[in-house]
Amino acid sequence: MENSQIIIKEVKTLKELKQFINFEYNLYKNNKYWVPPLFDDEFKTLRKDKNPAFDHCEAVYYTAWKNGKMVGRIAGIIQHNYIKKWGNKYARINWFDFIDDFEVSKTLLNKVESWAKEKGMIAINGPLGFTDLDYEGLLIEGFEELNTMATIYNYPYYIEHYEKLGFKKDADWVEFEIKVPEKIPEKADKLSRIVAERFKLHLFQTKSVKEILDKGYGKQIFEVIEKAYVNLYGVTELTPKQVDYYIKAYFSFINLDFLKLVANEKEEIVGLVIAMPSLNRALQKAKGKLFPFGFIHLLYALKKPKYIDLLLGAILPEYQGKGVDALIMTELTRTCIKDGIISAESNPELEVNEKVQSHWKYFNARQHKRRRAFLKMID
Repeated sequence: MENSQIIIKEVKTLKELKQFINFEYNLYKNNKYWVPPLFDDEFKTLRKDKNPAFDHCEAVYYTAWKNGKMVGRIAGIIQHNYIKKWGNKYARINWFDFIDDFEVSKTLLNKVESWAKEKGMIAINGPLGFTDLDYEGLLIEGFEELNTMATIYNYPYYIEHYEKLGFKKDADWVEFEIKVPEKIPEKADKLSRIVAERFKLHLFQTKSVKEILDKGYGKQIFEVIEKAYVNLYGVTELTPKQVDYYIKAYFSFINLDFLKLVANEKEEIVGLVIAMPSLNRALQKAKGKLFPFGFIHLLYALKKPKYIDLLLGAILPEYQGKGVDALIMTELTRTCIKDGIISAESNPELEVNEKVQSHWKYFNARQHKRRRAFLKMID
């Protein structure tokens, strides 16, 4: 017991883990901007016997209770590969949700701080997950914009809690809504042809996701992502087991129309963008559950999209700054025009990553969301 009114419980059983996950669904069920995550995905991510990140991570989950009702939750994570790579003995927090009661958020954080201090950590960092592919960044702008399935949604009062708890800005991400033009600008079309000819590049053609996997291109895609992201904020390399985990979990959702792979003469992938039909409204209708009927909403959204989400984009370092990004985005835009897509969500981009944001100056784009990773030194 951390306080005469607030009881903190450590999550130790699968039943308690389900309660931990369900807290978000209860807290946000009436919010029209929140997009519920798939419950089964959350369950697998947080289970130590399912998520291969636990080969090099340790985590603890706590729930807060007041008058017999759950009023908050928090996950504490120690990412040992991050510490080895960056030299920062930081514990991460995520899945940090609470009612608008400062004693609740304070008591939860105190519990994680004590745990982290016992483990030799000197600071608390987050919201960050086990990997860069997990949810990250507290929403600080864009509360009246529809969230995406790849990002955290939180109430505005969270900001005041974080600041009152002593957190300071460590990094920001920005997000854009990009309108699809009626036609490809002649200049962009010409540039993409010049880049392809100069560097002997071509759009990699594939007939099925199975073909990608059978020929080992799934792993090659992750190799490109790893090399492109290696120096980005908080990123750690994925293990082969993690790559297999993500391929199995997410490649079945890939719509080949919105997967653009650029290859060189040796058929080696040098750049890519992975986008997919927006499932945000469908997930709201499904309430985060595939069964019994949630999958129907998702299938419809996948077949008749009007909006897309840009999930991942990467170019090998030796091909960066040579116009390969323009080639990829031109090809994706061409597909969007053909399929009648109205707009795309960029999802988070580090605010200091000017190379990525320079893409959008050629489009009708608006920066409509911002999210933040915080840092707090442990007393």
